[in-house]
Amino acid sequence: MKLIQTRISDVVIIEPSVFEDDRGWFMESFNEQCFHAELVKLGLPIPRPFVQDNHSCSKKGVLRGLHYQLPPHAQGKLVRVTQGAVFDVTVDIRQGSPTFGQWVGVELNSSNRNMLWIPEGFAHGFVVLSETAEFMYKVTNYYARNSERSIVWNDPVLGVDWGFDGCLNIAPKDAAGKLFEDADMFPLCSV
Repeated sequence: MKLIQTRISDVVIIEPSVFEDDRGWFMESFNEQCFHAELVKLGLPIPRPFVQDNHSCSKKGVLRGLHYQLPPHAQGKLVRVTQGAVFDVTVDIRQGSPTFGQWVGVELNSSNRNMLWIPEGFAHGFVVLSETAEFMYKVTNYYARNSERSIVWNDPVLGVDWGFDGCLNIAPKDAAGKLFEDADMFPLCSV
């Protein structure tokens, strides 16, 4: 497993070790000991334990996000695509952070098998690039409706380039997300 810091150093791309031959391939999709050791090498904190796995399937052009949960129910997410391709976006919403309001976008797909570690204090979303995509993620806290928040996907202050030219399919709940400047932010001291 190889961890690569993005331009927001707390958000990390994970390239798994894949063993492939004429029969197919094998990889460890998660190994807590290796994950923690690699985070420590980068000077990053070890997250709380993962408590829930989620799995979704979405059609081309579906945009989900930008979602997050406030403390005490904040979630770190380890995300990956098992079928298809998505453009995955995360936004730093930690007040006082040097990268506050900045975003990172990464293509995750079933060919590169990469994963993305998104710590607590980040809003997250993705758009499906392939005909369908299966998206799996581990979270460090349970879903809590009262702590759930959403920033609108096309916020002009953030200026996220979703890298998708087609027609988007957005849930009414996501379309009604708040503007970045009006959203409930994440206190940096909570991280």
